Amino acid sequence: MITWDLFPLMSLVSVILWLSGAVMALVPKHCRGRSDVWLMVSGFMVYACFVAGLWLSLGRPPLRTLGETRLWYSLFMMLSGVAVYARWHYRWLPLFSLVVVMVFTAINILCPDIHDRTLMPALQSAWFVPHVTVYMFSYSLFGCAFLLALAGLWRRTSAFLPATDRLVAIGIAFLTFGMVSGCLWAKQAWGAYWSWDPKETWAAATWCTYLCYLHFRMCSGRKSAVWGYLLLIVGFVLLQMCWYGVDFLPSAADSMHVYR
Repeated sequence: MITWDLFPLMSLVSVILWLSGAVMALVPKHCRGRSDVWLMVSGFMVYACFVAGLWLSLGRPPLRTLGETRLWYSLFMMLSGVAVYARWHYRWLPLFSLVVVMVFTAINILCPDIHDRTLMPALQSAWFVPHVTVYMFSYSLFGCAFLLALAGLWRRTSAFLPATDRLVAIGIAFLTFGMVSGCLWAKQAWGAYWSWDPKETWAAATWCTYLCYLHFRMCSGRKSAVWGYLLLIVGFVLLQMCWYGVDFLPSAADSMHVYR
């Protein structure tokens, strides 16, 4: 049975496979074939096997604690990273995606949460799994867009905008579904669709920022690429506040959304 004790080993195997694929991506194509993609997919599958095994051993979805959401973010960051690489062939992106994965993996190893079988009544809902997983997937897409925005600013080019446009368009669709499902879940569990608590306020700010980015891009075209990239960076910072930053705000002490 896969338990949390196996996480350091399985994450190490996953990272080594992904790193091998990321390094191969930097090699000329005629020398690597498709080995780069297969190595990264293998790393993703090892990580996915751990998440699935932890789900089975806990007897509940591993989505309750902040550490467990970091697992899903790392998993989806791998998936998004290999998808962006396969679609747009940015050979440097898998390596930088791995850096993000390694940061969250290291945090989980050094500061593990308590992983028990308990699940509070409000979380025992059909909305629990789709609500959190679509949020994490949208976060991973925005994470890739953030990396491309940094690269665009560094290289002073608008060449990454078509990719960031597509990533944000897909990401905001998933983010919107997450917000709507959260509203329906809140109505079912607490009797109100929206209460403007700190988490919901930061979620609304994040959603509006990415919506502003899409509106800005539709109106400006390739002009003012810098402002588009800056909007992506601001959106990603707001996303971090929405995800875990609110836990440190005094106003969120009584929030129902704080990870405990």
